[in-house]
Amino acid sequence: MTILIEQPQFEIQAEEKKIYDNEKELVLDGGFAVPETNAFGHNFRDYTVESARQEGVETFYKINHINQTYDYVKKMREKYAKCDKAEMSIWECCELLNDVVDDSDPDLDEPQIQHLLQSAEAIRKDYPDEDWLHLTALIHDLGKALLLPSFGELPQWAVVGDTYPVGCAFNDSIVHSKVAKENGTTLPSAGLFIIRYHSFYALHRSGAYKHLMNEEDKENLKWLHIFNKYDLYSKSKVLVDVEEVKPYYMSLIEKYFPAKLKW
Repeated sequence: MTILIEQPQFEIQAEEKKIYDNEKELVLDGGFAVPETNAFGHNFRDYTVESARQEGVETFYKINHINQTYDYVKKMREKYAKCDKAEMSIWECCELLNDVVDDSDPDLDEPQIQHLLQSAEAIRKDYPDEDWLHLTALIHDLGKALLLPSFGELPQWAVVGDTYPVGCAFNDSIVHSKVAKENGTTLPSAGLFIIRYHSFYALHRSGAYKHLMNEEDKENLKWLHIFNKYDLYSKSKVLVDVEEVKPYYMSLIEKYFPAKLKW
């Protein structure tokens, strides 16, 4: 995924909703125990280790960096901004991800619905009162549905992988050197920020491109730092029982997304 940079935008149009205030300190560590290695016995996000999985990841990013151009991103934004590809519930879209494995991910080769639920359940355990954050974790990768035939069957290099801007300088920290808002969600702006930028590691891991941020972005980045740990380190071969947790997440979908989404 990429970010199209035409000129700095300093007005956030998402619905404003306060998620914390100055009287309550934001706890950055909810107690989640970070595992030492990923499902393959390697360090997380290690793009240098030699393995069959790593070879595929390296090939993915080579193709991604060649083809993910400013013109291509602009073309895709115009194509998908219409939200005329399908209409379905969020849970229906989650179930579609049973057929998706992310070629850019060196840490997991399970269907994506398991990654969504592993992230959401880990956050739910440490932040039980922040139900919007549980739902954010569940839906943060639904954009990968663009890989499926009903959404256009885009190639993996056009959909998954780390986020980075196009139309400006390519930062050395990049790996291998609007749907929710328009569908009337009541998720706070921090949730929308997480969904859009959770794979923007050059920003939230390396601190690049901060000159493009405004004050609301800086506040939302605090929540993204919390979310990132669960997104990255909850990946496991221990699978979540989908039917057991489904009722809880269905209740959150009904709370924050009152109608079926247009994609």
